Amino acid sequence: MTQITLTFPDGSSRSFERGVTAAEVARAIAPSLGKAAISATFNGRHWDLQWPITEDGTITIHTMKDEPQALELIRHDFAHVMAAAVQKLWPDVKVTIGPVVENGWYYDFDRDEPFTPEDLALIEKEMRAIIAAREPVRTEVWDRSRAIEHYIRKNEPFKVELIEAIPEDEPVRMYWHGNWQDLCRGPHLQNTGQLPADAFKLMSVAGAYWRGDHRNKQLQRIYGVAFRNRDDLKAYLHMLEEAAKRDHRRLGREMELFHLQEEAPGMVFWHPNGWTIYRTLEDYMRRRLRRAGYQEIRTPQVVDRILWERSGHWEAYRENMFIVEVDEEGAREKRINALKPMNCPCHVQVYNQGLKSYRDLPLRLAEFGSCHRYESSGSMHGLMRVRGFVQDDAHIFCTEDQIEKECADFIALLSSVYADLGFTKFDIRLSTRPEVRVGSDAIWDKAEGALQKAIEGLGLPYAINPGDGAFYGPKLDFTLTDAIGREWQCGTFQCDFNLPVRLGAEYVGEDGAKHRPVMLHRAILGSFERFIGILIENYAGKLPFWLAPRQVVVASIVSDADPYVHEVVEKLTQAGIRAEADTRNEKINYKVREHSVGKVPAILAIGMKEVAERTVSIRRLGENRTQTVPLEEAIAGFKAEATPPDLRAV
Repeated sequence: MTQITLTFPDGSSRSFERGVTAAEVARAIAPSLGKAAISATFNGRHWDLQWPITEDGTITIHTMKDEPQALELIRHDFAHVMAAAVQKLWPDVKVTIGPVVENGWYYDFDRDEPFTPEDLALIEKEMRAIIAAREPVRTEVWDRSRAIEHYIRKNEPFKVELIEAIPEDEPVRMYWHGNWQDLCRGPHLQNTGQLPADAFKLMSVAGAYWRGDHRNKQLQRIYGVAFRNRDDLKAYLHMLEEAAKRDHRRLGREMELFHLQEEAPGMVFWHPNGWTIYRTLEDYMRRRLRRAGYQEIRTPQVVDRILWERSGHWEAYRENMFIVEVDEEGAREKRINALKPMNCPCHVQVYNQGLKSYRDLPLRLAEFGSCHRYESSGSMHGLMRVRGFVQDDAHIFCTEDQIEKECADFIALLSSVYADLGFTKFDIRLSTRPEVRVGSDAIWDKAEGALQKAIEGLGLPYAINPGDGAFYGPKLDFTLTDAIGREWQCGTFQCDFNLPVRLGAEYVGEDGAKHRPVMLHRAILGSFERFIGILIENYAGKLPFWLAPRQVVVASIVSDADPYVHEVVEKLTQAGIRAEADTRNEKINYKVREHSVGKVPAILAIGMKEVAERTVSIRRLGENRTQTVPLEEAIAGFKAEATPPDLRAV
């Protein structure tokens, strides 16, 4: 039989008979590895231990210690085990698809009766029985017609439709977990006993249309989560509890920050408290940008489709744009405009006014740009995903040899801003060319190379995110980590050689000839709406004093202290502190509880003792003790706390 050569991670190679399985390769390396193996990676593809290998290549054997391979298999197998449990409990239920998603999986079922919380408990119990039985997993490749006939006999129409959609050059692969069988690409574990029975949980049931199309039948989707061990599951469930306590929508109501309503889906109604946070953050960002050499501009919200066609957005982004048709006086046809979904083409229009020289570059144009994008109703989520938002947007027009320095300066600015806002950890990902894009491969090679050189020149770690670049250029995405370990992609730095060509941006070089500038798209916060939502959840509503919308409440203990309460509020206000009086005829403990729910950082309790001594008793949010200090000392302390980080003396 013909031999093949397999190369291992350490660079060594061995010959095997063609058709050898990854399981056999693992046993040949060491019997202990054969027992511990769960899958392999062959020529860059995640590979089932049962699949034959028929060509030379590189191979890595995986065990339960390896991420992300172990988690992918665990979650995929749990999806199958859950479907098997459902059909064992309710044989008439029809199965559809069950992919791995972040932290777990889901499976869609066609069942007349809705699943209940009690049903989820029954399914979990049956799943544990399947795991305990250590049922073997096996796989076969079937002829397409045989597979279709099989599912027709089983009355599984969804599986028939899936097989008919498989490209002709792809195998139709079947998997069995014990006697339960499913259509699946794989790979999978070798028996159900390899699953951690104490590290999964079924979370919820939701409605879902078959293949995501509202014209199709509605199914029931069961979500589950799974991890490699019980401790990881407990940590995840604890994080969910914390996330629920920090939900910015609930805190937004309690703190009276904003609301959303059906008459304006995805559009934020900012209340005075929320708008105070917004404006404080905007003022801070404006100062930081001004010092970094940016010039602020303002561009229209409604722009003719002609510009979007020239920029390429009409073809690539049309379905996400809000269209505005206008009957122009005297025109035979309606004029078609669009609410801008992004600011880039408009910034090129500002750049194009007047001749630019190489001496004018880099030119940094910033805008707190109001944008609108159509998001489906099911995807919107409080401030985190909206249809109307404002970006802290900017575009840098520069020469190719300026890219590296502009990238370094941007990352330094972003790092400083994130630190000021309480985020000390972020990751960088280089997102490369997507399938749908504009520009030649040569231009994309140049753009990707420039970003890679810039980030490597800084000596910073980064990961490659293949295929996730913008349609006009690659990008660096900056993902920060919040107080409970969640990741949020916020900042971005995008290198664009295409839009300046499409929109005719030029500059006169040192040689006297005209050249195209490079356009660097960049944002730090991403959008004010989403970033404020992240801030609220990161701090659980207890925002830093300088950002808090209500910084101090001065509350009277007795009505005779009311004049002094108002005097204190006046002095605090004159010192630039957001202060208010509470002289209601309520007990002081009631006032403290109410303002604590509203996340007011400091409550000053004023009784006759404080009046006589011209002091204030300070109670900090989350603390039970009070501190009595002279009024002027308190004002000085609050004034220092209220100073934004960029304005504090070093």
